[in-house]
Amino acid sequence: MSDIYSKSKRSEIMSHISGKDTKPEILVRKFLFANGLRFRKNVKNLPGKPDVVLPKYKTIIFVHGCFWHGHTCKRGILPTTNVEFWQTKIGGNIERDKRDFLDLREQGWKIILIWQCEIRNAYLRTIRLNSLLYEIVEPLSLEDNTLVAEAQYTYITTNKQNDVAKHYDKENKKDEDETE
Repeated sequence: MSDIYSKSKRSEIMSHISGKDTKPEILVRKFLFANGLRFRKNVKNLPGKPDVVLPKYKTIIFVHGCFWHGHTCKRGILPTTNVEFWQTKIGGNIERDKRDFLDLREQGWKIILIWQCEIRNAYLRTIRLNSLLYEIVEPLSLEDNTLVAEAQYTYITTNKQNDVAKHYDKENKKDEDETE
C-alpha cells in the first residue's frame, strides 16, 4: 500500500515531530517535580542528550518513544512501506542509544529507561512512575555497576506491565458492556 500523502506533504508532517518536551517526557518530569526531585533536562554535554538528569543521584532518565527507538511492543512495529529505509533508520537509532548508554555507564551514571507504552494510561503510569522513585534513590551495588548498558536498555517488566494493561483494558471493557 502506498502512502496517502505526497512525498512533500509527508516530509512536512514528519518535520513537525518534536524530539524533546514530548507528552511522555512532561508527564515524567511533572511526577518527579511533584515528588520533590529536582533535575536538569536535555543536557547537551552528555551522550544522547538525556531527557532528565538527576545530578544528586547521578541518575539519567530517558523517555523513549516506542516507534522511534525500536521497542518490541505493538507501537514499535515498522511501517510496511519503505521498509528498508525504516529498518536502517530505527536500527541506527537503536545502535546510537546503545553507544550512548555504554558511554554514560562508563562515566558512572545510573540509567533508567522509560518506554512510552509503560505510561500510556493512568494505571500503567501509576505503576511505572512509583517504581521510578525507588529506582532513583536505590544505591547501585557493585554487581549493578558492572551490568552492561545493553541489558539495562531492555526493561524487563515491560511485558508484564503490558499483560497487566491488557487485562485492565479487558476488565474496563467488560464493565462498560455491563453498564450499557
